[in-house]
Amino acid sequence: MKKAVCIISGGMDSALTAFIAKKAGYEIIALHFNYAQRTERKELECFEKISAALGAKKVVFDTHFFKDIGASSLTDTSLCVRTGGVEEGVPNTYVPYRNGIFISIAASLAEKEGAEALYLGVIEEDSSGYPDCTEAFIKKIEAAVNEGTKKQTSIQIRTPLVHLTKEDIVKEALKLGVPLELTWSCYTNEDKACGVCDSCRLRLRGFEGAKIKDKIPYM
Repeated sequence: MKKAVCIISGGMDSALTAFIAKKAGYEIIALHFNYAQRTERKELECFEKISAALGAKKVVFDTHFFKDIGASSLTDTSLCVRTGGVEEGVPNTYVPYRNGIFISIAASLAEKEGAEALYLGVIEEDSSGYPDCTEAFIKKIEAAVNEGTKKQTSIQIRTPLVHLTKEDIVKEALKLGVPLELTWSCYTNEDKACGVCDSCRLRLRGFEGAKIKDKIPYM
């Protein structure tokens, strides 16, 4: 059976992406990263539940060196996560080159497992301006991955959501039966979502556009 490595954060974008891979007939290798983010415990819990729903093989890596790098309010608690609304530019929640590092590790795992695809839930339009969520970046790192692996290794990096909006994602997730109530998006809280960080705002905007109530708890 063909295999795909799916990076699953615990959020709804990566959950939908993994379900799309499952529908495409792939055996799923679910990959999660603990990187000292504020909601590490909650995201891991959601990853476990989503992976179980997929019947996927689970792999978890600790990459806590991101906290040593700092420069992001997700890993440096001396910085405040902004809550004033989604703005233009790159917010301080951006973790420097996180996706590039995650993709590199995922490619290593994919080569070892003999997987032919790597699925990633990046979104260009609603990505809060993160530079490592663009289609241009993904195409370039895919080329680098295949240049730097064995000749018989061929890994396609697939980003089925890259041009969708959050509203599109909610609607598509409902069509595929993705358990969105098991996902988490809040940048700051693990029990009740704050509702005001960029990620919460984008999530709520998606549910509002889809005319569906979000079932996760909010403050």
